[in-house]
Amino acid sequence: MDIDNELSSLDNELLNGYMQSLGQDIVKKMFALYSQQSLIYLADIESALLCDNDELWRENCHKMKGAAGSAGLKSLHARLVVMEKSVDGITKKTQQLAELNNHNNQAIADFNTWLKSI
Repeated sequence: MDIDNELSSLDNELLNGYMQSLGQDIVKKMFALYSQQSLIYLADIESALLCDNDELWRENCHKMKGAAGSAGLKSLHARLVVMEKSVDGITKKTQQLAELNNHNNQAIADFNTWLKSI
């Protein structure tokens, strides 16, 4: 991914504000927590999918959406906005979950690249 796409996937204004007000150590800790929690969110979304429970799907997508937004992961947040409202069947949601996993990994990589660049 090139640096322009990478930067557009992040909410730079929010992240720079965090850096200025909280400092790099706290921002690193916050993001480490997001990285750990995202695994739980992904597992919960998968569980909702396997149970074919639309309400749990929405709830768990909503939780991860909030966390992604708070972590400054702008494009991941946007993906979860769409997923939260999805009324698609299991096949489409299975695809969405796979894409979400990949997107989350890329967002974490983008964040780490941003962090190294400051």
